[in-house]
Amino acid sequence: MAIHVSEPGRPTGTRLPEIFRNRRVGHLEETSESHALRESSEEISDGAFQQSREVHARRVVAHYSQAEEAEPEPERAYLPVSRVCSPWIHSLPAESTLADALDQMEQHAIHHMVITADGVVGGLVDTRWILAWLHENRHHDISQSFQHIELPAFLTASPETDAHQLARLMLAHQLDAALVVGADGSPTGIITSTDYLRLYASLSQQEGEV
Repeated sequence: MAIHVSEPGRPTGTRLPEIFRNRRVGHLEETSESHALRESSEEISDGAFQQSREVHARRVVAHYSQAEEAEPEPERAYLPVSRVCSPWIHSLPAESTLADALDQMEQHAIHHMVITADGVVGGLVDTRWILAWLHENRHHDISQSFQHIELPAFLTASPETDAHQLARLMLAHQLDAALVVGADGSPTGIITSTDYLRLYASLSQQEGEV
């Protein structure tokens, strides 16, 4: 149930936690559907709404933390990440460009992309980070390759990781997504703040019906 934080750095296999290193991931495509495809949550483009969503996400994390702290240790609810995350993963090799990533994310209506190096996970980027990098590095254009860029820090967790614990670490590191990695070192899913919002909304609806 360990959660690992990989510091910022260029896309290399060593950015993956040591327990997963030197294990080939292979080319990642859209994985088999294990539950309903995510709805249009990844299609949001309005900046104000996106910011509002992140604020709500932090409130959800705070709610989880307060609820867990209020319960005795033996009674705290355990929620595996595998029950919350999305199984839909897309990746690009480190030789790809920023333009390639933006095109792929727009094509698949997603905001996050796994970057691989020699078949091993080398990083996790999102649309907002790419746009911010381009803004801060105006002497480079959109054709810049990922292999020459220091990618942001990213979180990895196992499918059995407690989703509440992961939510607190995502908030602490100001990251809105984490990569779920299986025992063989292959990514099995991705969990974002949107997934927590959807879960919270579902629980709230159930409470309302009761």
